[in-house]
Amino acid sequence: MQKAALVFAVISTLAATSLAAEPVTIPLWADGAPGTPATKPADEPVLFLYRPAESAADGTAIVVCPGGGYGHLAMDHEGKQIAEWLNSLGITAVVLKYRHNGSGHQHPVPMTDGQRAIRTVRARAAEWGIDPAKIGVLGFSAGGHLASTLGTHFDAGQPDAADPIDHASSRPDFMILCYPVISMTSEHMHQGSRENLLGKKPDAGLARKMSNELQVTADTPPTFLWHTDADTVVPVENSVAFYLAMQQAGVPGELHVFQNGHHGLGLARDVPGTSAWPDLCRQWLEVRGLIEPARDE
Repeated sequence: MQKAALVFAVISTLAATSLAAEPVTIPLWADGAPGTPATKPADEPVLFLYRPAESAADGTAIVVCPGGGYGHLAMDHEGKQIAEWLNSLGITAVVLKYRHNGSGHQHPVPMTDGQRAIRTVRARAAEWGIDPAKIGVLGFSAGGHLASTLGTHFDAGQPDAADPIDHASSRPDFMILCYPVISMTSEHMHQGSRENLLGKKPDAGLARKMSNELQVTADTPPTFLWHTDADTVVPVENSVAFYLAMQQAGVPGELHVFQNGHHGLGLARDVPGTSAWPDLCRQWLEVRGLIEPARDE
């Protein structure tokens, strides 16, 4: 009987652990997402909340924006896998399923969803054990464009808004940009992302406004960027241009350019050299005081 009880206890513990690892799905807009065209139920934007073990949580949260050229979303290797890695660092991860042109949504809808995600995490910070001053955003490819948009197009919130979530600021406290689309005007832009976001013949002023290397100011959050020299889909010049704009504006950060690897690597676990980016990012987060130093160091 004692052995059976022990086996049952172990199974129960494993089941509870597995259950705890599952994300919580949270609608981004309680009454349905605003904007046109009308959003189908399957396309409703949601947040997938991944929480680290309570003993490891350090109060930092990151909204994750998967890539996909603003036409689809790479929810596994640029979403779920990233959330699990962030959880291993003690970070609360919030993967954003945002609307895009695959379901007929163009600018400003993805930005609106992203701003709402930041506001939601900040508004629920106490509930989720998060420091409201340690909320970042991480994005890949076109998700990197969305993330950099959130760091260059934000507001302090609306204190008199009927929705309490709208009281919160939409500014991220830091950014992690992974082989990001940045420009909507230069020769190095990703044409597919631009067309999906802005249309085939966008207004020149709008294209310039959404070229985020041109929108960096002293208020842009500290930023970690990485890219590969071998990326032929989104050229490395996108990250370089953003980093140079950061330098000119006095925004602290790091840029890492690796030799190897095609576009869309995610964690790049099997790519020599480039596989170092998660650890370099972890060290940067430690230096910024966003997470505790690794316990084995």
